[in-house]
Order: sequence, then C-alpha cells, then structure tokens
Amino acid sequence: MADSIYVSRLVKRYGSFAAVKGISFRVKKGEIFGFLGPNGAGKTTTVHVLTTIINKTSGQAKVAGFDVSKDKEKVRSAIGIVFQDPSLDDRLTGYENLDFHAIIYGIGKDERKKRIADMLEMVELTDSAGKLVEKYSGGMRRRLEIARGLLNKPEVLFLDEPTIGLDAQTRRHILDYIKNLNKKYKLSIFITTHYIEEADYICNRIAIIDHGKIVACDTPQNLKQKLEGDAAIVKLESEESSNKLIAAMKLEKFVKSTRKDGLNLYVYVKEAESAIPKIMSIAYKAGIKVTSVEVHKPSLEDVFIYYTGRTIRDTEAESNERIRGIMRSRMR
Repeated sequence: MADSIYVSRLVKRYGSFAAVKGISFRVKKGEIFGFLGPNGAGKTTTVHVLTTIINKTSGQAKVAGFDVSKDKEKVRSAIGIVFQDPSLDDRLTGYENLDFHAIIYGIGKDERKKRIADMLEMVELTDSAGKLVEKYSGGMRRRLEIARGLLNKPEVLFLDEPTIGLDAQTRRHILDYIKNLNKKYKLSIFITTHYIEEADYICNRIAIIDHGKIVACDTPQNLKQKLEGDAAIVKLESEESSNKLIAAMKLEKFVKSTRKDGLNLYVYVKEAESAIPKIMSIAYKAGIKVTSVEVHKPSLEDVFIYYTGRTIRDTEAESNERIRGIMRSRMR
C-alpha cells in the first residue's frame, strides 16, 4: 500500500536559517499523523512545503503519490487544507464561502450544491449556512473551514493547529469531528499541534519535532512505553532545595533523568517503589525537606521532555525568542 505522504531528508532554509533540517517520515493511508512541537519548531513550514505553498530547499516529498515540486497541480487537487490563521471571508455567508471555494476548484453547479449541502450537514452548520461568517463563533468557523477543506474530496487533509485559540470544550468538539471524519471516510489526516494532550487523544502516530528536527516518531503508547519506568514527583519547600536535590540525583545510577517545575522535582526512575526510599534518604542526608512524593506513569509530556530536555512551554518560549532574534538581525 502506497503512503499518503512520503518525506525523505527534507530541508527548508531561509537564507542561513534552517527551519527544517533533513527530516524523514511516512504517513500511512487512513491514519491520523501528528506533528507535535512548539511554535517555531518547523511544523507549519513542513505543511507549507507539503501543500506546495513554498518550495523545499532539498530532499524529497510526495503527497498522494505526487512530487511536491514536479506535480504541484496534482498535489493541490488531492489535498484539503485548514490553515492555522483564519482564512474565511467574514462578509460572506457560510454557504457563500463554500460556494466560492468550490468554484475555484472547478466543481460544476449541480455537484457543487450537493457537496456543499453534504458538508454543511456533516459539520452541523446547515441551519447557519445563510448567516454571515462574522456572526459565527470560533468553533463554528473552524467547522466551516474543515467543511471547505473537504469540498474537493481530498485524499489527504492537512490541519495546521486546527484548535488554536479555542476553549477546551470547543477544542474537544473539533477533535471529535476530526476523528469521526477519519473513521467514516478513511481519510489520511496530517495535523500539527503544540497541545500535548491533543496529540495523545487524536493521533495514531506522532512525530515530535524540535528545532527543525524529528527527535522521535511512533504511536503515543509506544512512545510512553519506551521510557520504561515511572516518574516520582517530589514536592519541595524551596527552589534552593530543588537545585540541591537535582545535584545529588545526578550521581545516582537508578535515576534516568530529572526536571524541575516550580517547587516540584520530577525524578524519572526504573521502578518508583524501590526508588522512593532512596530519594528520601538522599534528601534527608542533604538536609532537604520533602513535603510530599507522588508517582505516575510516563505521559506524552514526559516523552517530550525525555527527547528534548525541556517542557513544551520552555521550548516554545525559547523558539519564540530565537525567531525574534532572527527578525531583529534582519532589520538591522
């Protein structure tokens, strides 16, 4: 079975800055494949290359069997896109937005009416089709954008941060729509997100991307199992205590890694039951007061930290600062 997306050693540069650094991956037909990473990691750049919006610098990329450089029109005919930024016309109704898009795709009048009616029903917007889009809520707009992306019956649907800016309840509603689309139409879906829980909930497989490189790629469950251990969450009374305990933990063979989040110290170990007494003993000898200890199985957040060394929040802040630095240097 051919892949819906095939990427090999893909590179995209802007001058001396490499936004995408030789990434390789495949998306199977009918799966929901996620790109998880902070802003500035290379997610949107990859989507723009795969959807022929920008040209790659080097490497190979195929979508629906077509080369993104040599067969641009064929790629565009085979895909649907929901952009990160809003792209609907507020001055038109929901129906008019879809009608205009269908005309651009060259869909005949009778077929156009049928498809628009089907799409509006699918995203539960039939009753709102005659309203101006400026009257739509954020969730309604996203659903209309998804309907628009499906008008041409694509083989692959690209969703670039489809739930950004939405409240938690609306986000889950949109994700359920996406899952149902995938199940009903066996549609291949490529989704980018910086919400870890979102990727865990919706994706069959996930590629973690950081600084333009893929650092891990597998099913959410397999990614968690690869950590082969537990996380002991040690709550401390001061940041100084946290730093002292981290220094002590680094000398211990039973500790796989550590990270700090406020006054909480996450200690990743093979077996928490045997490790906790050792952690408490080390803290006691160092004169560090521990207020409590909890244990949990590795989450996707833990996986991200394991491969990048940082939380996605820290990585995002770092990426944003790097982008601002690049922009400042270009303005000089």
